[in-house]
Parts: sequence; structure tokens; C-alpha cells
Amino acid sequence: MAGRIRDEDVQAVRSALPIDAVVGDYVQLTNGGGGEYKGVCPFHDEKSASFYVNPAKGVFHCFGCQENGDTIAFLMKIEHFTFAEAVERMAAQAGITLRYEEGGYSPRHQQGERTRLVEAHKVAAAWYQEQLASPEAEIGRRFLAERGFDEEAAKAFGVGYAPAGWEHLVRFLRGKGFTDKEILQGGLASQGQRGGLIDRFRGRLVWPIRDIAGEVVGFGARRLREDDNGPKYLNTPETPIYKKSHVLYGIDLAKKEIARSGRAVVVEGYTDVMACHLAGVTSAVATCGTAFAEDHIKIIRRLLMDTSQYRGETVFTFDGDAAGQKAALRAFEDDQKFAAKTSIAVSPGGMDPCELRLAQGDEAVRQLIDNPVPLFEFALNTAVSKHRVETPEGQAAAMEEAALIVAKIKDPSIRHGYAIRLAGMLGVNPGDEQFVVRRISQLARWEREKQQNPRGNGQQRRTEQPVAAPRPARPAFRLNPRDPAQFVERELLKLALQHPDLVSPAFDHYGDDEFPTPPYTAVRQAIAKAGGAAYGATLPDFTSAVREAAPDDQVRSLVTELTVEPVRSLRKADAVYAGEFLVKLRLLAVDRRIAEVRGYLQRLGHRADAEQLHAVQTELWQLQQYGQQLRSRGAAAL
Repeated sequence: MAGRIRDEDVQAVRSALPIDAVVGDYVQLTNGGGGEYKGVCPFHDEKSASFYVNPAKGVFHCFGCQENGDTIAFLMKIEHFTFAEAVERMAAQAGITLRYEEGGYSPRHQQGERTRLVEAHKVAAAWYQEQLASPEAEIGRRFLAERGFDEEAAKAFGVGYAPAGWEHLVRFLRGKGFTDKEILQGGLASQGQRGGLIDRFRGRLVWPIRDIAGEVVGFGARRLREDDNGPKYLNTPETPIYKKSHVLYGIDLAKKEIARSGRAVVVEGYTDVMACHLAGVTSAVATCGTAFAEDHIKIIRRLLMDTSQYRGETVFTFDGDAAGQKAALRAFEDDQKFAAKTSIAVSPGGMDPCELRLAQGDEAVRQLIDNPVPLFEFALNTAVSKHRVETPEGQAAAMEEAALIVAKIKDPSIRHGYAIRLAGMLGVNPGDEQFVVRRISQLARWEREKQQNPRGNGQQRRTEQPVAAPRPARPAFRLNPRDPAQFVERELLKLALQHPDLVSPAFDHYGDDEFPTPPYTAVRQAIAKAGGAAYGATLPDFTSAVREAAPDDQVRSLVTELTVEPVRSLRKADAVYAGEFLVKLRLLAVDRRIAEVRGYLQRLGHRADAEQLHAVQTELWQLQQYGQQLRSRGAAAL
């Protein structure tokens, strides 16, 4: 049974890797103000960036889906790691040797399953790469050379060779201490007919497939010999660490350039990725034996920071044959899931980037990618070209097919422009263009209605009950950031968590009744339980102490949210700004009490005796005087 990782080692791992560095492997982060970063949330689809990272506190929070936590929690959520696997991944990256409670240093039998599988793939990748220099691999080296890739290029991309025998890799991995179960579970071998293990890849060129963090999680292997009856490309099967819809070949090499340039290039194969990168197009990636799909879009969007405010560009390259056109049209269907501009680059001769580089050089590849055609323009041209528009029948058929494409364009102004263009392509008389425009407007309206009512055409029958998605349980109290009073509470709590030195010691003298919003009351109590703001100012990470003092996950989540949400100051948070909110909160409490006392006086009426009336009037006078001092003297009156 696996031992427990020592607490001091877990803390060392947390301290060694800043959260923005870890999150930055998956999400493009930009300056969010107040020392924070923001990006597109990796845990839900969104149109605007609501995912914030606070490096100083080591936490993240999404204001859209409410996911939050520290660096380890982020890796657990995005990679589906166990706690131990997340810590082990970070320890490996930081070069920290972990100790376990049962004793010893990082014993192999105690490592998490995923960590073992990743290690097996790392060892296998290095072994495959060594085999590329063997005499048997001459056919593989020749294959690469014929496509313009020398030894240095093969090494840069980790290309290797799988020998033609049945169990060369299996024996090697056994010798490195990996069990048959691990080798089989990782997809590195298959079960033979006689019960033993046989290498999955045999007599093929092998490309390591890495995840976005650079870990080898699978392989793609290319057939080389005529007597190989297998498919042209054979990939790792679905395993605990490899999901083909969740990985893009080359993403580890391309992610920084995608984020920097705001452009992602999607090609069809491993050699196309190599050709693009060697030609200077270092934002190229490819799918791994599957169609470009929704999960791939999410990866690209996070790196592009693809929102309605930050628009990038995704350029697809496809072969000029029928299959390539079909892939392009399928990509057009996915265009609606991007905020980015989507384009297609098809070379005049229908060559892929690898072929183009070999025939015309690096500059031709760069020119191809730098001069793409908008994807919906390509889709429109493809649809019209299938019909003989010089005949009435062909014109009508082209109209219906192409109009459906134009109707799906999101931007109304662009949609109108392509409607006019379509009319010209169909040979419609200038005076009849509005017929095409009206038809497309009608189809666009139907498309919107279909999205709003995905159950089908027409209205629901009256006897049917609409099926609603299950809703999460509502909290006992609904926060309203637009409420001025709640805003003051929220801002002061943010200051207490993020800058406790600016609000102490005054903050600690505020009572729970001065935070009348129940969720904020709970956070105020957690701060007090953790020692108060004055004590927090002496700690390197006060927020962690407050989270530990929180009574439940709901309060812990709110603490994290308040930790990463930027302070709303136009200037950097300082003592003046903190003093303003200390005063504002106290004034709100004073005004509430004044209203209560006046109400009490009104209810007393003539029934109060002189002593009671004097006491109430005295309290009211004192409250009014204190309120005036707060307004005139500010924080000096606290």
C-alpha cells in the first residue's frame, strides 16, 4: 500500500513551483491587475475571461464556474490526478525527492499509477530514439531523409524506431523494473495469442506524443514496409494517461508561440508539424489519429485566450483532395465554437506542408500559412462549385446548400456581405440580390431558434413538460456584487485577505454585526479564527490559514474567490484606500443603528418615561456625532 507523502515535502513542492507557471502550461495568462493574472477557464466554456490566478497567494478561482484551489488542486482537476500523482508530477518538475511516511525516498512501488505510466513512456521514448541509429532502422532514416528531415531534426522531435521483433521493448521495460500490468495498461504492448506480451509498435517509425506540459503520454507509429499489414499510422490506444481527443501533437512545442502570436496552425500529420516548425511556423499542431474536435478547440482557445475581447486566429491546413475538403467543411461546423477568426490554407497544388517544404522550401510554407482564406469563404466556394449554376436547377440547388452555410456565420455584418457575394456567385441579377439576403436571414433566424430550442422543429406540445437541466442547490443567501453595501463588505474582506497589513489593527475590532451579509459574516469569522488581520500581516500566506479555519467548503470557496478577485482601486491598494473602506463599513453600521434607534423612538411614542427617553435620545445623538466625525475626519475617527 502506498505510503503518505510527508507534509513538509508537499509544502516544499508547493513553494518550488509558482502557480502561474503551472497554470501557464494550460492557459494563456494575461495581466489581470492587482498582481493577478487572468485567462480563459479550462474547466468550462466561456465567452469572457473569468479565470484568475493569484501568484502571491498560490491560488486560482473562476468567477464563472466557481472552481478554485491551489496548484495541486489545479493539476488534480485538469489532469484527473490523485493528490499523490499531482504532488509527484510537481516534484519531478522541481527536482525534489519525495519522502513517504513508511520510510525511504520515492520508492517505485509507492508511486501513483499515472506517474508510473508516464515514467514508462519516458523510458520507452528514449529507447525508441536510440534504436533509430541501429542498422535495422536504415529504412526509417531513409523515410525521414526523403521528406527533408536530417538526424538533427529527428532528434529535436524525438523521432525513434521500433524494431521488428515481438518483444524487444517489453524485455527492456521489464529490465527497468516495470511490471507486465504497467506495460500493458500504458498501451506499450498487446496481449499475444499465447498469453504473453508483444510490442505494440514493430518495424515502424515512432513519434512521441506529449501532453501540454511536455510529458510523453503516447506514441504514433508510421508503417514503413510493404509486408506490414497494419494501418498506415498506428497510435497508442486509449489509456489512463492518453486520450486522443485531449492531446495535440506538438502542443508542448507550440504553446508559447500560439500564446505570443495569437495564431494556432492545425495541420494533418506528424511530418507536417515537423515541416512547419523547421520552416519557422512554430505554432503548428496536429491531431493524433482522430478528427479535430471540441476538446481540441478548448485547448486552442485557452492558449489563444479566445474570448470576445481577445480574438486570435486558427489556420487549418488540409490536403486538396476530397477528404481534405470534407475535413475543412467539418472544421467550418466547429467554427461557431471559436471567438477567433478561422481560416484555411490550401496550397495551389494540393500539397501538404511537408510536401510543399520539400518542393519549394521553407519560405513557401510560411507564405502558405500567412495567406489563408477565411474558412466560411472556402466552405461557400466548395458548396457552389459542386453545382452547375448556369442551369436553373443547379442554381437553385447551390442556393439552398450555400445559403445554409452563410446563415451560420455569427457576425450579422459579415453574413450580409457573404449573402451579397453568394448572389454574385450564383449569377443572380443585381435587382434580385435581396431575395438571397432575405432567404439567408430567414435561415439564420431558424438556426438561432434551433439552438434555443434544441428539442426539434416547432413549438413544444402543450401536453409535454419541458425538460430542464438539473440546477445546483441555491445558497441560503444570494450575493449581489451590485448592492453598494455588499460591495463595501466584499472590498474590505478582500483587503483583509490580500493586504492584512493595510487594515490592521482596526479591522480586528469590527464585530460580526458590521458584516450583515451572511456569507461575508462567515468569512469575517474565519479571519478572526485564523488569528485576525494583525496576526495575518506577520504570515507569508495568511489566506491558507483562513481557508483552514473556514467551517465548510462553501466558505472556503468564497475565501479563495475573495483572495484572487482584484481590489477595485484605480491605484494600487494602499493605506488610504484601505482606510476609506474601513470608514465606509463603519458608517454603514452607524447609519443602520441610527435607523433602528429612530424606529424605536417612534414606537415608544408617549409611553416612554423621561429616563428611558433620555437614554435613547442620548444614544441617537452620540451615533449622529460619530457619523459626522467619520465623514469629516475619515480613518482618524476610527
